[in-house]
Amino acid sequence: MLRATLALALILSLAACGTRLNPFNWFGGDREERIAVTEPAAAPGDARQLVAEVVELSVDPTAQGAIVRAMGRPPVQGFWEAELVEVAREGGSITYEFRVFPPLTPTREGTAQSREVIVGATLSNFDLAGIRTITVIGAQNRRSVNRR
Repeated sequence: MLRATLALALILSLAACGTRLNPFNWFGGDREERIAVTEPAAAPGDARQLVAEVVELSVDPTAQGAIVRAMGRPPVQGFWEAELVEVAREGGSITYEFRVFPPLTPTREGTAQSREVIVGATLSNFDLAGIRTITVIGAQNRRSVNRR
């Protein structure tokens, strides 16, 4: 009887991994939309470019709120000082642009993995109140995650 109870408890706990009962996946997986950005909305004094492609986006919960983590892939190696710049907060969503400075001198293209740039931003529980969608925009695509 004890074995059956333990087996049932294990099955039920594993079944909850992909649901909103699991506090570690309260923002779902990211989805991609291909776009062509013509006029970025960043601050006028910001000389950084949009990263060519946003490869990955995740939101990890913390005790104080959440950490938004994005991985971008510029066209060549050497891009630096990356940041997620908030450009809009309306209707239950936050939109960021993934901005980076280009290399100062010409560089090689290199492998896709060698060009990856990872950046993050923190959101407090107060910032997350009412937020259902977080979007990160690059030059060729945008990625979004929705709260489950």
